[in-house]
Amino acid sequence: MALLVIDVVWGVFTRYALGQQAKWSEELARFLLVWVALLGGAVAFGTKAHLGVDYFVGRLHPDARRWTAVVAHLVVLFFAGEVLLHGGARVVSEALHLEQTTPALGWKMGHVYLALPISGLFVALFTLENLVETLTRRPAGDEAGS
Repeated sequence: MALLVIDVVWGVFTRYALGQQAKWSEELARFLLVWVALLGGAVAFGTKAHLGVDYFVGRLHPDARRWTAVVAHLVVLFFAGEVLLHGGARVVSEALHLEQTTPALGWKMGHVYLALPISGLFVALFTLENLVETLTRRPAGDEAGS
């Protein structure tokens, strides 16, 4: 994130103080923003910091609430596996095979696209952790020794 801020500040400085923006700064900012957004989303998901509306789920019986969470975890796991991991890996593979490069930086686009499968891996791992926690957690009101 700090690198993104430094790059954007440099781009603004070169544009307004020097009269011509560095050609690579806008492209780098775009790629860094993609990486920050995808990895930040995965971390937010892992720490359960994403916005959620639990109005209806909160009204369910605790057992139904638990199984609703299990189904939600399985749907997210499927999405992370198919779209981010599998789909992202295919995009990376095809971009590397086609030897696509970025215009200003000359980087291989496959390396830029690596943000998809890497963030997908994190989402999948966090989802598995949350799923195990949901399945092994004691239901509310089920105290040991009572």
